[in-house]
Amino acid sequence: MVNWGLSEQGSELGVGMDTIAAVVTGMTDSGVGIVRISGSGAVELGDGIFRSSSGRRVLGDGESRRMYYGFVVDPEDGAEIDEVLAVVMRGSRSFTGEDTVEIQCHGGVLVMRRILECALRCGARLAEPGEFTKRAFLNGRMDLSRAEAVMDVIGAQNDRALGYSLGQLRGRLSGKVGELRGKILYETAFIESALDDPEHFDLDGYGEGLSGKLDGVIGELRKLIDTADNGRLIKEGIRTVILGKPNVGKSSLLNCLLGEERAIVTDVAGTTRDVLEESLRLGDVRLNIVDTAGIRDTEDTVEKIGVERALRYAREADLIVYVTDASMELDENDREIVSVIGDKRTIVLLNKSDLEAVVTEEGIRALFSGAAGDGSGDCFPAGPSGDDGFVILRTSAKERAGMEELERAVREMFFHGEIWSSNEIVITNMRHKEALEEACEALMLVKGSIEDGMTEDFYSIDLMNAYKALGRIIGEEVDDDLVDEIFSKFCMGK
Repeated sequence: MVNWGLSEQGSELGVGMDTIAAVVTGMTDSGVGIVRISGSGAVELGDGIFRSSSGRRVLGDGESRRMYYGFVVDPEDGAEIDEVLAVVMRGSRSFTGEDTVEIQCHGGVLVMRRILECALRCGARLAEPGEFTKRAFLNGRMDLSRAEAVMDVIGAQNDRALGYSLGQLRGRLSGKVGELRGKILYETAFIESALDDPEHFDLDGYGEGLSGKLDGVIGELRKLIDTADNGRLIKEGIRTVILGKPNVGKSSLLNCLLGEERAIVTDVAGTTRDVLEESLRLGDVRLNIVDTAGIRDTEDTVEKIGVERALRYAREADLIVYVTDASMELDENDREIVSVIGDKRTIVLLNKSDLEAVVTEEGIRALFSGAAGDGSGDCFPAGPSGDDGFVILRTSAKERAGMEELERAVREMFFHGEIWSSNEIVITNMRHKEALEEACEALMLVKGSIEDGMTEDFYSIDLMNAYKALGRIIGEEVDDDLVDEIFSKFCMGK
């Protein structure tokens, strides 16, 4: 376990780091490409491969954050490689917290590769995934939660996820964590001072007062924890599985949502024999959607495997979209599907509403409530205004009818009609959620000790456990292996 620190100690760790280089833009033909060089030898290395338009070396004595026009030249034969702009960023004011040179060149793959090769031949080594951001963390330029937000910004799939990631990058989460840790540390320090100097610090009645203060901190922790499930859905998307019998319109629904003919649609039952996974956006909501084989009793070996996979995916889903053919009677296959759905959030689509309806909303409610199909079941109310976990809609994938209602139902079901403001703190990282839960449990132990009449030295043990748990969110008291694992998931050049 290492305390990385976030200021002076981090800067000390940065001293003597070797020089790294990488292409930080995509390795594909584009208008502009950027090669970044960072480390103690970055400026000297950059000066070795860059010449101003007049042929002089200017980066070594150049001003920080000033851009220079010139050429990258091959250090071996002096041949010009590309016409570029170069900027020097010195020391602690750079992204990494160390000397950095960025070369903006034309965005051809060959050009970027040639410039990178020049940097490597002059003594730099190829940066590992996430190494620039890792150095920013080690050098105290950002805490660990803000470093993780860098990749969340890059990987954001919708405006809401981007907003929350930018908020975390600006330090909203780390600021709140710092505030809560400060409250915990104050109480710990008071207890330790009172135990060391009882003449000047009075602990009479302290436990009761501490319990009230902890209620406030625990309340704030639980508020953050409660955002985690929706935070994951916003960041990663809602795991959605389309279930139904063969030929009810599942694949047609998927094609309708995607706006393209992605799934094969025929009149032959059992056309879809395996799962088909796609990601799509419904407004601000992202669905990771799986179209499955039609569920029915079958002797076909391949189709049977598809049905088994469909059931497995359904058990792991956040949302089930159960598609029925409203023009056909419900049967035993429908009852099997409902038994698989259980208490999962479900949107039932009475599809093919352009045909004469046979299945009613009352029949669906009866099916889910376990009634004998007589319409008397009242386990779930119908429509989007009903139970948060169950909605019935009439749709026609063929006519593209009911899609707006489907989007509204998803939003209502998961986000109560509105997705939170991006100015709020929303936990989108499961590592952070686990640390918050651990801190909350430790503070509950303190309250338990107070209720049991334990002495104050017992309080400080669990208070410090809570303090350390929160510290792991921002990068204090974390294992080397965890830091390496986090940054290994970053893209090259970042």
